[in-house]
Amino acid sequence: MTGPQRGIAPHRESDRGDLAAFVARAGRVDESGVVRLHQRPDDRVGLWVRTGFDVLATRSIFGTVEPSDVIGDLTVLASSLAAADAIVQVGNPPTIAWQGALPGANGYIHVDDVPARAIVDLARRGLGVARDESGALGPASSLLDQKVLSVTGGDDTVDVTMRAVFALTSMGFVRDAAGHEITADSSLDAIAADEPVRVRASAAWVRLDARFGSVYQRRTALSLNVGAP
Repeated sequence: MTGPQRGIAPHRESDRGDLAAFVARAGRVDESGVVRLHQRPDDRVGLWVRTGFDVLATRSIFGTVEPSDVIGDLTVLASSLAAADAIVQVGNPPTIAWQGALPGANGYIHVDDVPARAIVDLARRGLGVARDESGALGPASSLLDQKVLSVTGGDDTVDVTMRAVFALTSMGFVRDAAGHEITADSSLDAIAADEPVRVRASAAWVRLDARFGSVYQRRTALSLNVGAP
């Protein structure tokens, strides 16, 4: 008798499509080429990637993954999706390819909402500056670390850096009112005026939740490559 087949099984074709979109985007923002897949108790699989901005990006799909917490190879996932495998293969990257724990699932307080249009506008302005000032190694750290939003709600005030804004938009988590990808030529008016990006915070993380995914920025300057939870 054999055990469960290693890999991820999306429940529906729409979940498979969402997985493919996440894998494609992740391959563009994460040079390490790995994704972490984590089975959640609500019958969903959390998909996590480290972006090139020292910010974590995540979304979830309905499905099952075996093992229940596994590091996958983005190239293997993309190839298996293209081959229409029923069980999408995840490959066997070394465990060291992802160091550190995932952010906790609980303990986040809703601080306030920011219009999605404002987030996209900030990203476009930042890209303009990056084109003018970036060197051979990409955008300057001074630009990425710039605090572009200060959000206050309840008893807390959190700062959002350009890193988080770039990560959210680069992963395609903000879409227009019809659900289409926002491109450089998209009008801001195509995004619903009341479409929010929700800002939540815990003691360790600032979390931006858009309709199609979330990004997590540490509240203190700490590289995501170290082993601290």
